[in-house]
Amino acid sequence: MRAVMISFASGSLLLAALAVAAPSIAQVPVTPESAAPTPIPLVQPQLPLPTLSDAQRQELARLIAKDEVAQGLSRTARTDLDRLDNASLARVALDHARAVHGGRLMPSDFQKDWGIRPTAYDPLPGFTDAVARDRLTTWMRSLAPPYQGYDTLVEGLARYRKIAAAGGWPTLSVAPAYGSSGPAVGRLRERLAIEDPELTGTGDRFDAALLEAVRRAQRRYGLNPAGQVGAQTLAALNVPVEQRIQSIMANLERWRWLPPTLDRRRVQVNIAAAVLTAFDGDRPIMSMRAVTGRPGNETPMLVSQISSIVINPPWNVPSSIATKELWPKERANPGYLKRNGFRVIDTGDGGKRLQQASEQSALGRFKFDFPNDFAVYLHDTPARSGFSKFDRLASHGCVRLEKPEDLAKLLMATTPDWQPDAIDSAVAAGKTVRAKMAEPVSVYLLYWSAFAGADGQVGFREDPYGWDGKLAATVERRSAAQALAAK
Repeated sequence: MRAVMISFASGSLLLAALAVAAPSIAQVPVTPESAAPTPIPLVQPQLPLPTLSDAQRQELARLIAKDEVAQGLSRTARTDLDRLDNASLARVALDHARAVHGGRLMPSDFQKDWGIRPTAYDPLPGFTDAVARDRLTTWMRSLAPPYQGYDTLVEGLARYRKIAAAGGWPTLSVAPAYGSSGPAVGRLRERLAIEDPELTGTGDRFDAALLEAVRRAQRRYGLNPAGQVGAQTLAALNVPVEQRIQSIMANLERWRWLPPTLDRRRVQVNIAAAVLTAFDGDRPIMSMRAVTGRPGNETPMLVSQISSIVINPPWNVPSSIATKELWPKERANPGYLKRNGFRVIDTGDGGKRLQQASEQSALGRFKFDFPNDFAVYLHDTPARSGFSKFDRLASHGCVRLEKPEDLAKLLMATTPDWQPDAIDSAVAAGKTVRAKMAEPVSVYLLYWSAFAGADGQVGFREDPYGWDGKLAATVERRSAAQALAAK
C-alpha cells in the first residue's frame, strides 16, 4: 500500500484551479560533466554480506540495472552487473537501496537553501532477509518513497522517455488562432497529441477539440487556460523533451529527501508554483495562492513546525533589505521612513536597525512563525495585487499568503483560547499578540517543478531557481561514480 501525498505537485482537482505560474522559458538542458567521474568508495557494511546464489546474482543484476533507470538515477542501464563477484554486487545493491530510499546526493552536494535532508537508512537487514527468503523483487519494490506522487512521477518518467525515444516533438514557430486552418494548425495538433491522449493527432482545423487541448496544456504548464496560443504557450510547448526528463529526474530526487511519513496536520507550499495547501491526512482542506522568493532571493526548501501566530506583527527589517532598499530610499526622499511607519533602533553595538510599526507593517495582520536557519516565515501582506499575477515569485524569500486569516483560524481550530471571535478581536484591537497554538502544525516548503496525477498526465512549472539542471546532473554524476567504484 502506497501512502497518498496529495499536493499541488500531485495534481488534485482542488489545486488545479490554482495552476498558474510564471511564463515558461526554454533553457538549455544541463548534462553531466564530460570528464570521467571520480570513483568513490562504496559504503562498507558493518555486518557480514549475505551470500547470493547464482540465480539470485542474475536476478539482482537485472533488477538493479532496470530500477536505476526507472527511478531516475541514471539515463542508461548498467551492463556490468552480471560480471561482479558476490561481495561487489551485494555492495552495489546496498548502495542502490540507499539511493532509491534517500537520494543519490552526498552531503556536500546540497546547496545551503536545500534545507531538507533524508533520514538515515541502513538497507543491510532488509537485504539480508530478502536474500534468505529469496524475495529480492519484493525488497527492491519496497525501497522507493511511500508516496503516490512519487509513483506517478516514476510512471511519467517512463512515458517521457518513450516520447524521447520516438524522436521527441516538433518545434512550433507559428501560433494559430481558433477557427483557423492550415499546416500550422496541423503541427500544433501533432505536438499537443504527443502529450495529450485525448486529442487526435491528425487534422488541420483549429476546432473545439483542439481548443480544449490547448487549455489542458496550459493548465499542465501553469499558464492562463484561455485557449489562445501566445508566446508563453509556444515557449512551453517548445521546451525539449530531454529538459522535461531532466526536470522529472530532479523532482524524483527531491521526493527521496522527504521523511518516510508526513504529519497528519500539515501545511505545504509549492515554491515553484507559489501555492499553499493545508492538509488533514491525505485530504487537502484549504488552498490559496502565495508569493514566494524571486530568483536571487530564493525561498528555501525546509521542514519545520508552526507553533505560534503573531497577530498585528511589526516588521523587523533584515539588514540586507534595509541596506539595499530602505536606507537608499530615505536618502533619496528624506522622511520616507517616518511616513511609512519605520523607526530606527540602536542595536547597542554602534549599529542601527529598522522596525516597521504593526499599523503599517509589510507583514499585514498575521505572521506564522516556525524555527529554521533561513529566517523565513509565512505572512500576510497589505499588497494584494500580487496574487492575481501568474508570475508570483516576487518576495525576498518569505512566503506571502492570499488568505492568511483563513489559515490562522484553521490552524487555531484546536486552541480553545484562540477561536475565530478571539482572533477577530485581537486583530481589531491593533496590539501585537503572539498566539500560541495548542497543537503545532508541520510546515513543508517544497520545490515541485514536475508532478504527475493519477491519470498519468505530467504537469510542469518553470524552474525559476535553475535547480533542476544542477540537481539532475549531480544525480547522474554520482551514479556514474558509484558504478566505477564497484569495478
